[in-house]
Amino acid sequence: MTRRRVGLVGWLWRLCVLVLLWLLGVAAWIIWVGDRDQAAPADAIIVLGAAAYDARPSPVFEERIRHGLDLYRQGLAPTLIFTGGFGGAGARFSESQVARRYALRQSIPAEDILIETRSRTTRQNLVEARRLMQAHGMHRVILVSDPLHMARALRLSDELGIDALASSTPSTRFRSLHTSWRFLAQEIYFFHRDLFAGGN
Repeated sequence: MTRRRVGLVGWLWRLCVLVLLWLLGVAAWIIWVGDRDQAAPADAIIVLGAAAYDARPSPVFEERIRHGLDLYRQGLAPTLIFTGGFGGAGARFSESQVARRYALRQSIPAEDILIETRSRTTRQNLVEARRLMQAHGMHRVILVSDPLHMARALRLSDELGIDALASSTPSTRFRSLHTSWRFLAQEIYFFHRDLFAGGN
């Protein structure tokens, strides 16, 4: 009986070690994807939505918008696509409208900006962006999001048939160790959930 118990404990220990190694591997992959910058000439720059406070972008969203504008000013794409719908029933502006207002204040020509106002999730951001791409004959895009979010965004883009190049924000508002690890843990969860169900 004792030998059997030791054997069971040994197998459980091995299983825990394997699970830990797997989770560390997934985390390393998410970080590696987010650290790459594939920015190259494309038809458009898609800035994925994030929270907005009435007419102001959240710090996270502002980082994404600013990076999208930097890529545009470098001449890597002639069009900006801002995504993101209304955050709540009382919201005056959608996330994409907030981004558009921000870009216009930075002297970006209105004709170089496209928006959609219906999406609420990352997948919906990309579905609506794809609709705009198809309507305007666009094929390749640069995808802008936070480093830890980029792996999921690229995977969803691939599922949707979007030819996307990754360009994560060079800095992130998830600066504290606690916040960064919490966001990373969330993305690890989404990675495993999406293995068995459609991503959001």
